[in-house]
Amino acid sequence: MKKVLLSVLVAAGLSTTAAHAQGVRLGVKAGASLTSFTGKDVEGLDYKFGFHGGGVAELGLTDNFAIQPEVLFSMKGTKASEMDELRINQSYIDVPVLLKLKADGFFFELGPQVGFLVGSKLKVDEVSVDAKESFKKVDLGYAAGLGYQAASGPMIGLRYNGGISNVGKDSFDIEDGKVRNSAFQLYVGYMFGGK
Repeated sequence: MKKVLLSVLVAAGLSTTAAHAQGVRLGVKAGASLTSFTGKDVEGLDYKFGFHGGGVAELGLTDNFAIQPEVLFSMKGTKASEMDELRINQSYIDVPVLLKLKADGFFFELGPQVGFLVGSKLKVDEVSVDAKESFKKVDLGYAAGLGYQAASGPMIGLRYNGGISNVGKDSFDIEDGKVRNSAFQLYVGYMFGGK
């Protein structure tokens, strides 16, 4: 019993020391997005501008590795390349969980992402209709990016978000729902609790 108790105390002490040494940092980020739908048969669609922003946590594993969960509001969708008047405007709550590799301020991040659809509008000229029922409520995907983060807190990054699940339901007209989200994101942010 004494050995078990001693082992638990040593493990707890090492865990506390490691957690204190690497730390947990919280932050905020926001930026511009360029989004569209992709798929092997998707034609006639262009990227459109949007916004994304939200909260970030960095859970240090070592000096060079961290887990970075985020909760972001993301504007997505697409527009018709031949008709600027036709747009699909969507809003998601995106939750990526990324493995972050850091070296001298530079970082690379990669991981899965789940998006929750909170709104979708189809806009033609000045007429806008709710299109949320034509799209799936959950979007599975991945995120990969790179950037620079100063030890004092400021950061800048570029990221690609790709969908791996079809966003449209069977009733969706564009290629029978066989489309995925695609987004390029440029952002700035600030991490609190710097070393």
